[in-house]
Amino acid sequence: MLRGTGTAISLPLLDAMVPAMTALADTVAADNHLKRIGYIYVPMGFNPAHWTPTDDTLEQLPSSLEPLQAIKDQVTVITNTDLKNAYPGSHATSNSTFLSAARAKQTESSDYRSGTTVDQIAARHIGQDSQLPSLELSMDLLSTVGQCDNGYACVYQNSLSWSSPTAPLPSEAHPRIVFESLFGEGGTPEQRRIALQKRSSLLDLVTGEIKRIKQRVGPGDRNKIDGYLDSIREVERRIQNAERNAADNPLPDLDRPVGVPTDYAEHAALMFELQLLAFQGDITRVVSFQLAREASTRTYPEIGVPEPHHPITHHGKDPEKLEKVAKINRFHLSLFADFLKRMQETPEGNGNLLDHSLYMYGSGMGDPDKHDHTNLPLVIAGGAAGQMRGGRHIQYDDPMPLSNVHLTLLNKIGVPLESFADSTGTIDELFDPVTL
Repeated sequence: MLRGTGTAISLPLLDAMVPAMTALADTVAADNHLKRIGYIYVPMGFNPAHWTPTDDTLEQLPSSLEPLQAIKDQVTVITNTDLKNAYPGSHATSNSTFLSAARAKQTESSDYRSGTTVDQIAARHIGQDSQLPSLELSMDLLSTVGQCDNGYACVYQNSLSWSSPTAPLPSEAHPRIVFESLFGEGGTPEQRRIALQKRSSLLDLVTGEIKRIKQRVGPGDRNKIDGYLDSIREVERRIQNAERNAADNPLPDLDRPVGVPTDYAEHAALMFELQLLAFQGDITRVVSFQLAREASTRTYPEIGVPEPHHPITHHGKDPEKLEKVAKINRFHLSLFADFLKRMQETPEGNGNLLDHSLYMYGSGMGDPDKHDHTNLPLVIAGGAAGQMRGGRHIQYDDPMPLSNVHLTLLNKIGVPLESFADSTGTIDELFDPVTL
């Protein structure tokens, strides 16, 4: 830790932290970086014609998956999984069941009930030694309550993570608040804003400690420290720019507090960068991120889709609407792919951050026109410290319970669970180790 007045910053793993001439020095990746996992949720299904690979490799990527080209050796695409407990079929249950695989109680009141989500099970096993057991993020700043979808309380769409069947966890979409929770001293949002005005940069508070540490480590570690701190400084700069831009904007915007970028892709990139810093500094080892909300009416004119997302997904097999669904699928995945590239470019141990992490990206809905929960779009990324081989497409003849995928990934990060929700067992195909 780098400590300064009122703050402390985690450092990434340095060579100087590993005893020389020990087994740990040779196996640092496998022993110390296996236990990281993240979950990315995208809403309202997909257009399978532009998503599904034609064979069991990723040699020829369909158009929606093309953003993965540069890191496809670290990616496994899985098709024909299902979520039986998400039926009778709704946006609310798509979201609430994705990480829980549990049936949500249909209620418009506060007696809601779902299931403990897989990220929180992971956090109980691998998150207790980090500063934050888990990190819950989103892109939409919402305070809606009551009934949101066919008799289901809004909480089912607002919360991706649940620490128990009756305890939904709020997610944070404001980059400044997330940044302060990772590196700051806490307090209410208003207290954080006041604190921001009193200091020019978080790193200024630990300058002396940085200088002292750099004098005691080798050139490789000094470069690693500089790169990590440069990333923190860049995130600070981008947040401050967003705050200035929002403050100068004369238009009222009650749904976007100061500090949230007006551009969707810029906002998403910032939220992904915060995840990278949280993993790199071992501030947390478990992340969930709602990249967009079910039934979202967000428009994407920047990719040629000026119409709201939700109505387009009720395509009725209209080729023009299906093409726009595919464009949105590709756009969302491109944001995730850029993040994976950043992880791959971040050295760690005897590899990189992507080598030593595991991510699931997907949706709780298959065909959005039918509100179907079969044949879900799913991407698994990361090397899991040598336990995952990418470059594959795994397609099942019969629908595979998504809970089996969850159980398998839990096992890969060292959580010795024998069952999860409605799982019928682990998936042998995903246990495919590779030497890094």
